[in-house]
Amino acid sequence: MKIARPVVLFGITFFSMVLLAGCVTSTTTSSSNQDGDAMTVTGSDKSDNQRRARIRLQLASEYYQQGQMNVALDEVKLALQTDSEFADAYSMAGLIYMDLGETRLAEENFTRALRLAPNDPDLSNNYGWFLCQNGRAQQSIAYFESSIRNKAYRSPAKALNNAGSCSLILKDSVAAERYFNEAFRYDPGSPTTNANLARINYERGDLERARFYIARVTKTDMLTAEVLWLAIKIERKVGDRAAEASFATQLRRRYPNSNEFAAYQRGAFNE
Repeated sequence: MKIARPVVLFGITFFSMVLLAGCVTSTTTSSSNQDGDAMTVTGSDKSDNQRRARIRLQLASEYYQQGQMNVALDEVKLALQTDSEFADAYSMAGLIYMDLGETRLAEENFTRALRLAPNDPDLSNNYGWFLCQNGRAQQSIAYFESSIRNKAYRSPAKALNNAGSCSLILKDSVAAERYFNEAFRYDPGSPTTNANLARINYERGDLERARFYIARVTKTDMLTAEVLWLAIKIERKVGDRAAEASFATQLRRRYPNSNEFAAYQRGAFNE
């Protein structure tokens, strides 16, 4: 179960994506049947409690995706009542508490998850993002790097984007660009990655490359207010008034009450 929340724009004006905790990796152990024969324990041998807990976590993930944090938290609590050693459920609780602004409870749950599954790259990525968003960006990089280096990690682009965004908080644009370019290598179609590269090239003044990357985002369904505003500013500097007007029309139609549309109306292209 690998679910990512939608792309969002954070305070440093770069795009990041957090990966929800994945399924707990089944371990292979040995057991004995009633006759004393050694048997290999597989995923099908999981207890009913573990299966019920996993179903609860799936429900929690769906509610979390919908922004129903209190309902999601209730489902996580039920999952943990059923299986108190379920690392992914603790990580999910951490994400929920983080969204609710309960910093202490978020950290307690993230650290509990990592004690139970210290080598899980999804959990490291989630905790790294928590640290980055709570004034500990320098500390967060080690957790993203741990995820990135883990060969079992199926979504390294997400940790790379998070590492890039947190590098910008640390004012390390060289490291940020390296992370974003590496994310592009893993997942060139990712709207998050392309938006990050569009913005970093726009800020540098490389409009041709900025336009290349933003075009890859605007061809998708991930047309947030932030993406459209960036596209407008790029096209304005390029001098393509028709493209600028097209994106402005979409911004007005889709997000008439957004800060980005307000900035467009007052002509704040260089803020």
